[in-house]
Amino acid sequence: MNRKTLTLTILLALTLVASGCRPAPMPTPVPSRTPVSGGTGTELSGKIVEAGSTTVQPLAEKLAEAFMAKHPKVEITVQGGGSSVGVKSAGEGTVDVGAASREVKDSEREKYPDLVVHTIARDGIAIVAHPDVPLDGLIKEQVREIFAGEITNWKDIGGPDRPIVVVSREEGSGTRAAFEEMVMGKEGPPIVDTAILQPSNGAVRTTVATTPDSIGFLSFGYLDESIKALAIDGVEATVENAASGVYPVVRPLNLLTKGEPGGLVKAWLDFILSDEGQKIVVEEGYIAVNR
Repeated sequence: MNRKTLTLTILLALTLVASGCRPAPMPTPVPSRTPVSGGTGTELSGKIVEAGSTTVQPLAEKLAEAFMAKHPKVEITVQGGGSSVGVKSAGEGTVDVGAASREVKDSEREKYPDLVVHTIARDGIAIVAHPDVPLDGLIKEQVREIFAGEITNWKDIGGPDRPIVVVSREEGSGTRAAFEEMVMGKEGPPIVDTAILQPSNGAVRTTVATTPDSIGFLSFGYLDESIKALAIDGVEATVENAASGVYPVVRPLNLLTKGEPGGLVKAWLDFILSDEGQKIVVEEGYIAVNR
């Protein structure tokens, strides 16, 4: 081996030794994320607009408050308008979530084929009277005849000789639609056209509470001491009776989306159907869907 070849061999050996002693490069760190409630993997933020049923509205407001307290970067706006508005707004996609206190009609499903129904609670419809009405209950047939205008005086059903003042919700109301279906009957008579029409459950309550000899119907969630809830067929209007199935006038409370929800809307619906959300449902006087 000549001197030039020997020198190259030594240099090559030194290079290999040096490269073998060099530390291996550190791997690039991958950031980790801790999932938050809702399963999105990131902190929830954004806005949701809901519109529709005035029965669902106060419940949705309470649920929204609880959800926003958990997720301060979320803003949920809850509006009324009635169940028909809720179906239309959700079906057309003008709001993120619609609300209806009744079943979706076949005609609405045909018009809005992408509509998805999410039942979040159940609710009884109470027959209520002015506190001075000296009756504690009626049979369903009597209720039907009163609201049809066939019974017009309290004396005809064991009360005083005074005319009955009928108070009803307006057309398009989910509460009215459910009442008409379950009390008046699908093929039954319409509500008498002399009825005082009100745009919300709260307005019905106020009208009945302040109008002597009046009778109306409203959501269990609006019952208070200002009005008298009448038993139907001997069954008192209580959440317990509605939950057990013995009370005869119970309907679903639904939230509606255009297509299956994702992202923030799904996280909110998941919260509503969770144990925490359903606890709020019960606290507000409604029936949890898992009862």
